[in-house]
Amino acid sequence: MENFRLKVFRAVADAMSFRKAAEILHLSQPAVSQQIRTLEEETGARLFDRAGGDGRVSQISLTEAGRLLLEYANRSAATLAEAQRALATLNHEVTGELKLGASTTIAQYLLPRILGAFLKQYPQVRMSMISGNTEEIAEAVAEEKVALGILEGPSMRRDLKAEPMAPDEMVLIVHPEHEWAQRKTAISPAELAKAHLLLRERGSGSRRVVERALKEAGLPLRSLKIAMELDSTVAIISGVEADLGVGFVSRWAIDKALRLGTVRVVRVSGMRIVREFRFVRPAGTELTGAAAVFQRFALAAVRLPEQ
Repeated sequence: MENFRLKVFRAVADAMSFRKAAEILHLSQPAVSQQIRTLEEETGARLFDRAGGDGRVSQISLTEAGRLLLEYANRSAATLAEAQRALATLNHEVTGELKLGASTTIAQYLLPRILGAFLKQYPQVRMSMISGNTEEIAEAVAEEKVALGILEGPSMRRDLKAEPMAPDEMVLIVHPEHEWAQRKTAISPAELAKAHLLLRERGSGSRRVVERALKEAGLPLRSLKIAMELDSTVAIISGVEADLGVGFVSRWAIDKALRLGTVRVVRVSGMRIVREFRFVRPAGTELTGAAAVFQRFALAAVRLPEQ
């Protein structure tokens, strides 16, 4: 429903790059440049300052006219999206764009089971998703870059409203030839303190949950042998499979590794790390349209008996 030239203009303004906007819109760079030139002719104003050498544009910035038009173009796009959702509701359809943000573990292991079924049921929805650690996704939600976020750890932000999605447990995994792999009883916190521990990076929701549980068990980080800090659950699983150390990961993430026998789960006496994955949205707002439908769909999907 949005004017195409305004859509191209917003893409260029958001990326501050003709090349990146062309990639996002699946257009050629000359086509993007032509749309901007035509829009400048229609408005009678230069919208971008172009800086560069040898006839090539290396950097762009919005002019005063460009900033003013962008404000109105964003308002227009939001109004049209709202109109589209209202029309779809009137026709009992779910349509429009849905932008999701999810913490890394959720994006890799939980959402793939849900997204395919959702899009099959609601094929008119245009979906996109970004992933990152908890802090990065919380920031994207707060800045309204995504309509709905799903976090694997508690957000420390007061400008977000959180709601439970699904339970999760963080478990300790070891290499199948590790000395603890065949233990029938739990290891002690003191034994864990002597192991080479693989941890997620700072800012990760998983890291935050594990740190808190270790501290409650009398194991502050300074008392542990941290072998590596890694940026994903996949990296921790791979590190354990390579016998680089032991690590805590989500139970959702290790089904395949357990079936293949490449890792073993070990219990730690006095420690059970249970958490909840959470939906988050800006405080003071309500979900509408495809985002609201997806939240209801996801809640039903993760609570199926086979899950």
